[in-house]
Formats: sequence, C-alpha cells, structure tokens
Amino acid sequence: MLLTIDVGNTHTVLGLFDGEEIVEHWRISTDARRTADELAVLLQGLMGMHPLLGEELGDGIEGIAICSTVPSVLHELREVTRRYYGDVPAILVEPGVKTGVPILMDNPKEVGADRIINALAAVELYGGPAVVVDFGTATTFDAVSARGEYVGGVIAPGIEISVEALGVKGAQLRKIELARPRSVIGKNTVEAMQSGILYGFAGQVDGVVQRMARELADDPDDVTVIATGGLAPMVLGESSVIDEHEPWLTLIGLRLVYERNVTRG
Repeated sequence: MLLTIDVGNTHTVLGLFDGEEIVEHWRISTDARRTADELAVLLQGLMGMHPLLGEELGDGIEGIAICSTVPSVLHELREVTRRYYGDVPAILVEPGVKTGVPILMDNPKEVGADRIINALAAVELYGGPAVVVDFGTATTFDAVSARGEYVGGVIAPGIEISVEALGVKGAQLRKIELARPRSVIGKNTVEAMQSGILYGFAGQVDGVVQRMARELADDPDDVTVIATGGLAPMVLGESSVIDEHEPWLTLIGLRLVYERNVTRG
C-alpha cells in the first residue's frame, strides 16, 4: 500500500493506494502545532482498523509520498517517516525531487509543491493544455501547456476566507453556512451572502479560466479544465467552464511522483 499525504493550509488529505486505485481516504484539520509523535498517533488511529492494514503502525505500508504547503508540518512529517516508518521508502516533494514537470516561472522554487503535483496529475489523466482549479484555502488556477509544462497561474482568495472576511469586517454580517440559496436574489441577509459567495465565485472561475485559455492555446476549446479541492462541489453546478472533477488529483499526483522517484524491486 502507498500512503499519500497532502498537507494544505486548512486541511490535510490522506489517501491509501492499492496499485493505481485509491482504496481509502481521510480529511483532517491541519495544525502546525502538532508534533511528530502526535501525528504518528493520529495516523495509527486512522489506519489501525483498516482491513487492508495490520494493527501496528506501518503494517501494510510499502511507501509514503508527502507534499506540504506548511513548512513546520513538513518538518514533523519528515520526523514521522524517520522514526516510525524507517524501513519504508518515503518521498517528500521538495526541490530536487523529480516530477517530470518543467516549471516555466521566474522563480520555480516559489511555486507550491501541490500545484506542481496537480499539474503532473492533470497531464497524466487528461493531457495538455489544461487549467487546474483548486478550491482550497486559496482558489488557485494553474496553467499547463500542451507539452506538460507548468507555465504559471492565478491565486485568488478562497471561498472560506471570503466568508470569514465578510463576517469579521461587516458590522451587521456574520459567518454563514456554505449552502445554495433558494434564489439568486436573496430574500434575507444570509441568502444574499450565500448567493454572493456561490455565484460570485462561479463567475470568477468562468472569467479567469476563459482569459487563461485564450493565452494558453490558439483554440481555447482545446484546454481541459479540471476542478479539485474540498470546496469544488459547491461551484461545479454553476460554472460553465469546468470539464472534469477529480477530488483526488493531488493524491494521484503524489502516487505518480513516488513512482518516478522510487525504484521498485
């Protein structure tokens, strides 16, 4: 089994692969204060009762692939792999790890590992050119050329950040549930805010992606648009540009990176 771990600013997603198939997944909150020992206990709790794994930590895990946008968590996970999975090959995505994705940026080192991983998985699954829209703490738009190159992207505030900002900065507003309102024209404050978030973000996605596609390909219709991230389902039904929804895109990318960097016996 291959254990994949995608650490985001808000949530950490874990996936368990049996070959190319993801057979289990978990989503937990990201806490930069957790130590390596706490993370190890958490992993044991999540995986200890899985029927495909043994009762002891590490039983049944043949490889680990990790990417993180939170440096402190990456540091602790490195310690977890050393102390608790010492005999298991582990790949932590950082400079020097082979991804097979050329990065055509002014400073390639500033691009988040998860965005490169997403680009790799997008090309593997759907080919290029492509745009990956990742609905996380930030909403990121990543452009991949027809040759599989990461050529740049767009970063916008995420849905949850926007909801929180409205609740904090608006004197008569409050944090609301992320849900679909009865109509676009809200009949009360909560529905008006829900409408603004849902349809506002859908319009943002359509507008940004259409502009990116015009720069990315001679025929914008040749560009495949892939949505991923925990909040993607909220926008899928309202966006007119999304072609594919792959919730495990980053985990699939981690599996691919592991295969590129670990020689199997």
